[in-house]
Amino acid sequence: MIAALALALGASDLTAKPLHVYLMAGQSNMQGHCKLTTFPYLAMDPATAPMLKKMVNEDGTPRVIENVWISSLGTGEEEKFGKLTAGFGAERAGPKIGPELTFGISMQEHLGEPILLIKTSWGGTTLCYDFRPPSAGLHPVQAQRLEELRKNNEDTKKAEEEYAKRAGNCYRQMIAHAKSVLADIKRVDPEYDPAQGYELAGFVWLQGESDFGNSETYPTPGQPGGYDEYSRLLACLIRDLRKDLNAPEMRAVIGVLGFNGELDTERPRDINPAQIPWLREFRKAMAAPAAMPEFKGKVAAVQLEKFWDPKLEELQCRWQKVKDKSRELKGSNLGNDEKKAAIDAFLKTVYTPEEWKLMEIGVSNATYHYLGSAKIMARMGKAFADAMADLSK
Repeated sequence: MIAALALALGASDLTAKPLHVYLMAGQSNMQGHCKLTTFPYLAMDPATAPMLKKMVNEDGTPRVIENVWISSLGTGEEEKFGKLTAGFGAERAGPKIGPELTFGISMQEHLGEPILLIKTSWGGTTLCYDFRPPSAGLHPVQAQRLEELRKNNEDTKKAEEEYAKRAGNCYRQMIAHAKSVLADIKRVDPEYDPAQGYELAGFVWLQGESDFGNSETYPTPGQPGGYDEYSRLLACLIRDLRKDLNAPEMRAVIGVLGFNGELDTERPRDINPAQIPWLREFRKAMAAPAAMPEFKGKVAAVQLEKFWDPKLEELQCRWQKVKDKSRELKGSNLGNDEKKAAIDAFLKTVYTPEEWKLMEIGVSNATYHYLGSAKIMARMGKAFADAMADLSK
């Protein structure tokens, strides 16, 4: 009977499970600023060398990951989609990766089934404004301004339209893009069988840098509770996503800001010491929703500081000396060739040949972009997948 029905339905597999779909969203680090030139650094560590083999072919070219598809909006001028591989990171000065590559690889290994990733990310965006969820209400500054206008009997229409346009703009784009992809999955994943359907299984959030330094929204950043508003907004975001995408059980994984690594240390670091208390409090606020009773077993916080590379940060700190020397030479009367020779000579006083090699294959961007290090980002992506898999057990 089942066999006959299967024949009648054609190629459809009656036992096929729904396609697992995962949303990934955030700002520049979700975009991903890790150049492929930093891939070889993974091979130098026995702990990450096996991970690299899943990311590249034997000849070192990016591996195309079977049974994993992705649609990415915000990493370039237009949507990028297709089978997952390296290059779905930020387009500028690319190709680059974000956490999507190893998240997709590891998630597919956990499930043993095809998956679809829908990534929306825009650099320099905030949760307090750009990704502001509908249930969060107006930003306090906006609300105060409207109240002042009303007290003065002034027309608030223009201000309300302006605030409505800005607040939650990225949130609305994220929802619209997800719905667009889900309405025509075969456009992104040609192997998708509509008969199997899909399950919006999880959401990964990697953001925070722009809120971290937003004094307008968080005027007491270094004090206990200074970032409580971020916790509230993030909880609203998870609730609203579930509601607007009709996925009430959708799991969520929060990537807790991890650049600069361990804070209680005297090692060289590329951060303003005054901001260390800020970072400590912000990390607490980011992780807080995972401890809320309503999210128990459904939301997890991944502490990204454990994937930091102190050695690379120390080398990055020295780079300031090179930048200072470059500025000094720029104002000199030396010719271009002479300036280049002077910089090359100065580099040798700052880095040993071995250290400079580590800089070349380990670092490709700024500290707040996790040094543009594929080794850091790859471990982050895998950790997101592991956390998501644990939530789904």
